[in-house]
Amino acid sequence: MTGLVGRPQAQGTAALLAVLEQMRPADLANALQDMAPTRRNEVAAALDDERLADVLQELPEHDQVEILAVLEHERAAHVLEEMEPDDAADLLAELTLAEREALLGLMEPEEAQPVRQLMRYQAGTAGALMTSEPVILTPDTTVAEALARIREPQLSPAIAAQVFVTRAPMATPTGRFLGVAHFQRLLREPPAEILGGVATTDLDPLAPETPLPEIIRRMATYDLVAMPVVDSNGRLVGAVTVDDVLDHSLPPDWRARDAENAQTAANHVAASRPRAGGAGG
Repeated sequence: MTGLVGRPQAQGTAALLAVLEQMRPADLANALQDMAPTRRNEVAAALDDERLADVLQELPEHDQVEILAVLEHERAAHVLEEMEPDDAADLLAELTLAEREALLGLMEPEEAQPVRQLMRYQAGTAGALMTSEPVILTPDTTVAEALARIREPQLSPAIAAQVFVTRAPMATPTGRFLGVAHFQRLLREPPAEILGGVATTDLDPLAPETPLPEIIRRMATYDLVAMPVVDSNGRLVGAVTVDDVLDHSLPPDWRARDAENAQTAANHVAASRPRAGGAGG
């Protein structure tokens, strides 16, 4: 086998990282699955915290656990802080209680708190699936301010597709949930208009205990990419996005790579690497 999954002595980690640097997180995750464990752990350890967090979110759970296990505890905690809270909660749920509490204790309190909140919900419910950090703005925020907020590059397309309008405070659980303003509506409104005047208020939100089949049915019925999750006090506690639903609807091993696909991907990447000696060879 050649390319990314070749023998360690044939490729230095630094040279391999140069090839991997331009990959999307999902493609890099696929490449890591093709590597021998020792090489995979070397590459994972050499990635910066944010990049490693992005890649871990694209790996099967057993690979996430194995990579996290070879990191020093403080480094592992920093990587968890860079992950989306719902993905960090899913990963921590795979660890023993002692390991979970040790890592949560090393995380910054403001980063650990939303993860702890998500882990309280029953698996397969809106509370367990949701992200606790959707885009949340107050009703007196202008359309121009909302559009600037959803243009932030770190937001995923599903998260950036709408803003959730609530009373203060803005961190979940928020003040009273008021409605949703989708980005298409925002693009059609005057920049100085306020969200309180354009938000959709007739969307029936999910409860934290809403089961996955009901979530799927309602999102499909109304062609939604995200739905608010509101507690019994009317406070927004998070949002379930279409990628959350897909992740939990597919078979548990859907991220795992079979041998044929792994070889095909390895050959493709190997063929795309520059040849030794430069272009004039």
